[in-house]
Amino acid sequence: MTDAAGHDSFRADVLAIAAHRDDVEQTCGGTLLRMAARGLRTAILDLTQGESGTRGTAKERACEAAEAARQLGVGWRSALQLPDGAVENTLENRMALVPVLRSLRPRVVILPYWQARHPDHAACAPLGYDACFLAGLARIETGHPPHRPFKIIYASLYADVRPSFVVDITPFIEQRHLALMAYRSQFANQPTGGGLFVPEEEIRERTFAEARHYGKLAGVRYGEPFVQKEVGLVDDLTLIPVQSI
Repeated sequence: MTDAAGHDSFRADVLAIAAHRDDVEQTCGGTLLRMAARGLRTAILDLTQGESGTRGTAKERACEAAEAARQLGVGWRSALQLPDGAVENTLENRMALVPVLRSLRPRVVILPYWQARHPDHAACAPLGYDACFLAGLARIETGHPPHRPFKIIYASLYADVRPSFVVDITPFIEQRHLALMAYRSQFANQPTGGGLFVPEEEIRERTFAEARHYGKLAGVRYGEPFVQKEVGLVDDLTLIPVQSI
């Protein structure tokens, strides 16, 4: 599941791309759980190994990412070797993503929101978008047929923006938390980075409160927010979800 060489035999309906191992768990882990429960094939691509992080080693984070992927029920997960802390939207980096996109052939790609405190997160959004475009160009040869995802959405949990829509993750909130806490090197209490990281005993309260906030906006208990750049299309006015009054 976590071997990059294995993506030739796996096809994904939904692919989440993030800068670091544990980003997906924080922003759209519940959504991946919900999609897997619906029978959709899910996958995660982390862009970096985590070698520059304040806590943990790249090897530790790889093991933790494998356990988190198991908790999330994803069918495939791998990590590129873009420099942690220096992710850039370059042609070389875009071309590193193209073979993965063409092999997995996702219909939906989830990216982080394009404005973020961490430069890697902000860079990941345009990098992922541009790679999705290049993946559809037939004259770029990679050994896989061209493929361009139908939909690109942005996980906006930490962005100060109104979401385009919210995914109800109420049945999956506990499993989502277990997947996040698989990263013991990052979230367990320890002296290293003590002033930078949220204390372990507060993580559950904070993450559940955030999910509760977005769930309330959509009339459910727990939710994860997303932004889409396109205008939505409605076929039947009587089936639009979320009550107005």
